[in-house]
Amino acid sequence: MIPQLDFRSMGFIADLETAFQENSQSEIALAMAKYMKNHFAFFGIKTTERRQLFKEVWKANKEEVAKNAREIAIALYAKDQREFHYCAIEILIKELKGKYKQKDIDIIEKLLTHNSWWDSVDTISKNILGEYLLEFPESITESISKFSNSDNMWLNRSAILFQLGYKDKTDFDLLKTVCDQHKFSNEFFIQKAIGWALREYAKTNPEAVKRFVADTNLKPLSRKEALKNLWDH
Repeated sequence: MIPQLDFRSMGFIADLETAFQENSQSEIALAMAKYMKNHFAFFGIKTTERRQLFKEVWKANKEEVAKNAREIAIALYAKDQREFHYCAIEILIKELKGKYKQKDIDIIEKLLTHNSWWDSVDTISKNILGEYLLEFPESITESISKFSNSDNMWLNRSAILFQLGYKDKTDFDLLKTVCDQHKFSNEFFIQKAIGWALREYAKTNPEAVKRFVADTNLKPLSRKEALKNLWDH
């Protein structure tokens, strides 16, 4: 069940929209949209300025955001401009850490499968899905199996990447299983994710990664990315 927002009581979103509209720049917006393959509209606010505006509006509506983080995030994610999506993700990262609920996996799946592109999916995978599964390790098998077996490529990518930053907490057997499942994928974003996840774990256990790569028929891009920092080891 995805929580719904009562817009009549929400000042935060209205304030944020006003701040973004007042600082929008059409030329920058066009350049940003082009960089993102025209998948999204933008206000044209560069990251540093966007975060400062967001911080100010958030501070002025701190209690409201804390009480309604999930609802606000879903509402922001339904809007057209990409800046809103970034804010939604940042709210959940900060407000839910250490306070996730079991049913939040539904919200996470919604965010991964809507307005999907590498920038949002990668951040959600590591900083939201990854944190959620640290809090609910008993959900790892079910959630990652569902995501990895999905027809949605972005869910597949999230299943590969969610352990980024886990270091010695990484379940390497699980990572190997997911990588092995998708090793023949022709999707650039899957091949790249496999290499990235393996390269990240190689910082913790380089020999294990080298053995896996040597024994697994990975696509050239995945292999290259996995071994990028291991040539001197």
